Amino acid sequence: MINRRSLLASASLLAAPAIAQAQTAWPGDKPMEVIVPFPAGGGVDIMTRLVMPLVAAQIPGLRPVTINRTGAAGQIGLEATFNAAPDGYTIGATTIPAHNAIPLERQVRYRAMDFTFICNIVEDANCFYVRADSPLKSLQDLVAAAKARPEQITYATTGIGSDDHLFVLHFEALAGLKPMIQVPFAGAAPLIPQLLGGNMDVAAINVNDALQLAREGKVRMLAQAAAARQPEAADVPTFRELGFDLVHGASRGIVGPPNMPRAIVARLEAAFRTALADENFKREAARNFMPLNTLVGAEYRAFAQSVDDRLKQLWQVRPWRVG
Repeated sequence: MINRRSLLASASLLAAPAIAQAQTAWPGDKPMEVIVPFPAGGGVDIMTRLVMPLVAAQIPGLRPVTINRTGAAGQIGLEATFNAAPDGYTIGATTIPAHNAIPLERQVRYRAMDFTFICNIVEDANCFYVRADSPLKSLQDLVAAAKARPEQITYATTGIGSDDHLFVLHFEALAGLKPMIQVPFAGAAPLIPQLLGGNMDVAAINVNDALQLAREGKVRMLAQAAAARQPEAADVPTFRELGFDLVHGASRGIVGPPNMPRAIVARLEAAFRTALADENFKREAARNFMPLNTLVGAEYRAFAQSVDDRLKQLWQVRPWRVG
């Protein structure tokens, strides 16, 4: 007698050769969709479009097509990547810690740590920028002002739950400050003119978001939350140098849907290693203010897990959105 269990087992046996054949044939004739969850022209988009042709050069037949699926601070694109078929024909860019923060603050159709973590590429530290003529000349000045005028200092970010916002929450906790007033923007592009116009006290963004303006003498960086001074801002102290154990930034990389075939993932990991070691890519990354931090496979996932753990702890102390 044939029962349901035996039918399912037979179906699995019949499907196995087809799955194995599909994996062996990859990349085949089908293009790979590379989802960028942010608008074209931004840091994540530029990174993706720079690196993918070099990755494709390492895998004969691979034809990546970059698609921008924007909305909800990256949530839409991340959901599209997560829920795609794990067949090697869809991967996506992401940025940590926003990748991990979004599911804490609202219902989403993805699980942050269940992605296939392929490769981190860029790590751009958070920092505080002020206008060149700001009375805030140092990080100590900012702390003093925030204590003298509790809950009155205004700071700009690229959105609620962004790396910039979480960076400020960590800083406030370390410095013993009452919450400052956040002014969120939909990205650095609309934020910068408001900073130059003097419409907030300080901007909490990434080092490279306003580096050219700093070189032109229009803005000034107070401190950078890097483990060591980024070469692009070697004259600016780190938070650790100033007594605050704070290392924080935007880590931008590439992930895939859960349960991608190991053979395909291994080929992608090897291709990214080679691409990121390319000297022409390194020069182009420097030209585009992209500080590189290569983390591949298990190393990338371990990093993401450490961020996930820290964010959950922060959420218990200072939840940045309720509901």
